[in-house]
Amino acid sequence: MPSPFTPVPSRGTLSKVVESQIEGAIRSKRYTAGAKLPSELELCEQFQVSRTAVREALRMLSARGLVSVIKGKGIFVSNVSVETVTDPISLYLQLKYEHESSLDVIHARQIIEPPIAASAAHHHTEEDADQLVKDLDDLEKSQGDYSELSRLDMKFHLDIAKASENTLIPLLLEPIHRLMPQIKSSVYENVKDAKESAVKWHRKIVDAILRRDGEGAEASMKKHLEIAEQHIRQTMKRPEHSAAKKKTLSKS
Repeated sequence: MPSPFTPVPSRGTLSKVVESQIEGAIRSKRYTAGAKLPSELELCEQFQVSRTAVREALRMLSARGLVSVIKGKGIFVSNVSVETVTDPISLYLQLKYEHESSLDVIHARQIIEPPIAASAAHHHTEEDADQLVKDLDDLEKSQGDYSELSRLDMKFHLDIAKASENTLIPLLLEPIHRLMPQIKSSVYENVKDAKESAVKWHRKIVDAILRRDGEGAEASMKKHLEIAEQHIRQTMKRPEHSAAKKKTLSKS
């Protein structure tokens, strides 16, 4: 097979150009998941660069989850996972996250999740239905701490996304939902009836999905997230949040 790689010009950062060409070959499926790439020496010859440049390029590709370097065996194209795709977005959101961003998160969910619930109602499988019933039961029976309640809450919503049977939907929601534990933990801690409200509306959503009632599922999800916004706003009014906000302002 002729090499898809071309010699790298002397200008610019050599390792970045090498990285870009290898990534391009993977994107164009010249090398598919599990395929073995040329050896370091062969890459040096094809790119006409030093081993240092090739190794740096491979290090960056490995850090991004695109290739795996296995000592004694070679360089292989990685199988891209959900984490590979969503981790960079999740990291960005977490680094940019501030308490006031809670409203941005819930507003985004209000736009995205009601139609997803409708899609889950129309397209879910028996396995999806069983999982949602289990999620509801787990949350209702949980005696765990606030972080555990938050985890169960978010698992329910992600399982609805999976029940839509659209492979792109969980990828879109995963990074947003990774922000939710710190938000929901605060809500469960500070809003007295937060768990009861969550169980109530989760049950309404599940019932509608199981009936394959798309409109009912969408309406129930919309109302559930409206109440979730009220709980977030209630949490943001608490004295400790106001103090933290004043502290932040005093530093600016």
